[in-house]
Amino acid sequence: MDIRKVAVIGAGVMGAGIAAHIANAGVPVVLLDIVPQGASNRNIVAETAVEKLLKSDPAAFMHKRNARLVTTGNIEDHMNLLADCDWIIEAIIERLDLKQNLYKKIDAVRRADAVVSSNTSTIPLQDLVAGMPASFAEHFMITHFFNPPRYMRLLEVASGVQTQPEVVQAVSQFCDVKLGKGVVGCKDSPGFIANRIGIYWIQTAILAAMELGLTVEEADAVVGKPMGIPKTGVFGLSDLVGIDLMPHLMDSMKRTLPAEDAFHAKAIIPAVVSQMIQEGYTGRKGKGGFYRLNRLGAEKIKESINLQTGEYSKSQAGRLDSVANTRKLADLVNYPDKGGQYAWQVLSQVLSYAASLVPAIAEDIHSVDTAMRLGYNWKYGPFELIDQLGAKAVAERLTAEGLSVPPLLKLAAEVGSFYRVQAGKLQYLTTAGEYQTIERPAGVLLLEDIKRTSKPVAKNASASLWDLGDGVLCLEFTSKMNAMDPQILGMIQQAISLVSKSYKALVIYNEASNFSVGANLGLLLFAANIASWDQIESMVKGGQETYKAMKYAPFPIVGAPAGMALGGGCEVLLHCSAVQAHAETYMGLVEVGVGVIPGWGGCKEMLQRWVTNKRRSGGLLPPVIKCFEMISTATVSKSAQEAQDYLFLRPSDAITMNRDRLLADAKTRALAMVEGYQAPEPIEINLPGPTARVAMEMAVRDFQSMGKATPHDGVVSNQLAYVLSGGDTDMLDKVSEEQLLQLERTAFMNLLRTKNTLARMETMLETGKPLRN
Repeated sequence: MDIRKVAVIGAGVMGAGIAAHIANAGVPVVLLDIVPQGASNRNIVAETAVEKLLKSDPAAFMHKRNARLVTTGNIEDHMNLLADCDWIIEAIIERLDLKQNLYKKIDAVRRADAVVSSNTSTIPLQDLVAGMPASFAEHFMITHFFNPPRYMRLLEVASGVQTQPEVVQAVSQFCDVKLGKGVVGCKDSPGFIANRIGIYWIQTAILAAMELGLTVEEADAVVGKPMGIPKTGVFGLSDLVGIDLMPHLMDSMKRTLPAEDAFHAKAIIPAVVSQMIQEGYTGRKGKGGFYRLNRLGAEKIKESINLQTGEYSKSQAGRLDSVANTRKLADLVNYPDKGGQYAWQVLSQVLSYAASLVPAIAEDIHSVDTAMRLGYNWKYGPFELIDQLGAKAVAERLTAEGLSVPPLLKLAAEVGSFYRVQAGKLQYLTTAGEYQTIERPAGVLLLEDIKRTSKPVAKNASASLWDLGDGVLCLEFTSKMNAMDPQILGMIQQAISLVSKSYKALVIYNEASNFSVGANLGLLLFAANIASWDQIESMVKGGQETYKAMKYAPFPIVGAPAGMALGGGCEVLLHCSAVQAHAETYMGLVEVGVGVIPGWGGCKEMLQRWVTNKRRSGGLLPPVIKCFEMISTATVSKSAQEAQDYLFLRPSDAITMNRDRLLADAKTRALAMVEGYQAPEPIEINLPGPTARVAMEMAVRDFQSMGKATPHDGVVSNQLAYVLSGGDTDMLDKVSEEQLLQLERTAFMNLLRTKNTLARMETMLETGKPLRN
């Protein structure tokens, strides 16, 4: 079955977020909620929810226009709107009686083949469908989204004994391809996978930190980067999620878990946490949490709570020898200080608990690891962590400490590990003691799999080339933060040469968090500090020539970004034949933040796109002003959809919702362009010259007088205005690409010689934040 229209009932934070993300996929969605008593506007709940979504930060909608796909209403007047929906999602409060009453109303109006699902994670599926007709139960399942639905990739799917397999398949495929979800099948057990382990982990980490006398900073330093967990750690995560939610989650788990489950021993709310909740310290949504910002006049001071006394003091970095002196997780858990002791205490309990739950919560360990990576942003799942520590070493230490060893962990200790690579294929250990190869779904191609079966075609310290098969080469950036540097530029040139001789097309892609954050500032600053101006100008020109060679290559080059594509990373994409972008791609030319302008053809490409844009009107000035506004304010798109508004992406560029499908989509796009491919012809454009430059300079002065622009902002913006206006050209004259590139280089070098630009670069490298000088 195809899913072309969806309904969500329940316009709370979760339900509304689900509706917004379905709209992001371009699918019409109906959003219904109750009629509040005495309300003059009977749709007020759903309508207010959409208004909040449009104002939310981070944004729930990938583009504000997506809100037009949401039809609001209420469950008393508008149940008829469900009649043509293919999938109906219930996301109301966790009360069985209310859910079952709603299901009866839904069943009265739904199409016979329409799927109904609940977003619950606390009520068993068999209880939800109890008393409902078999025809309803056959089309019913649980689809557990994580909040916020747009950004959290995990979707846990649970089906009942009566649920038709084709129903599960249809919803899973839709959520995978259209919504970009990592769909994980799980058993109908309390908390499913991620929350069952995740809540146990949070509680274990908090209680162990208190027991061992660690500060919140020390605990987060251990239960953070060393374990492949986001830098928020466990206390920062609790603040983010909401400390007041933990008692409710634990109560739900306690009610539904068997008495012998190890979770019960962790279901404790310490006195200091109870006091925090009572006083409104519920996390970021409240007055603060384990961390808070204390405002003293204009100054903001980060403070943290003392877990023993409940008092706040200035936050201090969690400095522990165990964290500073170890690189491997196995060394951390054996380090003789409280950090090492804490690491082992948390991991030994959490990893043992996870091992004891398979197959009760999921059929296999791979599903568990995937759920924890996607639902809690862990870099490694619990079984991957055990392999890092060594399954045998973990089992032996647990035994030595008089702790139980789950049967699955004993099995792994005997055979060696939970995962292995066999003939280039990644395999996982089953509960039967055999290894099963991980099969990727159709349409999924991962570079990590390519790397297991092949060696790079070419490689240097900052980039690699990989053969994707079918005549397509893949260029992967591997520098720190994928920052552009001379070695990447060299690899681009090498790729162009190789493809021209032996391949059909090139894809530029990587599986890091961000496509590229821009040029290597450290290298640039070093050269500037030793006044190596000729070398810098040569590097700028080299970048321009390399990107130009990409643009005019005799074969298609497809950029496939995800995450941030900023500065020089954005400029790479501007010179590709086509872009297949992940939906969560954030593009922008942000060079003004470090006191320069785009110098590798970014100004040129944006001018050409806006001046030749068929939708524009009003002469030459408006497109130039638009480019000036975007570049001078370092505008960054908040999605790939929004990037098309700015023309960072062209209307012909495509968007992939699921990150795991991005490489396959880009390869397919590249191959589809091969036959009859012709490189674009160089174009010349008219630019308004001094008239536009004066207008832009006046606008900058106005911003400075209002205090919205600093003195150096004015210097940078005036140089940018000179480039974008075409320099001293007459508006009747054509301006070539070479002329625009020369203007870029000159302005870039002029700015790099100023002390304020160098100060901006130094500050960005030291703090990661822009200097407003």
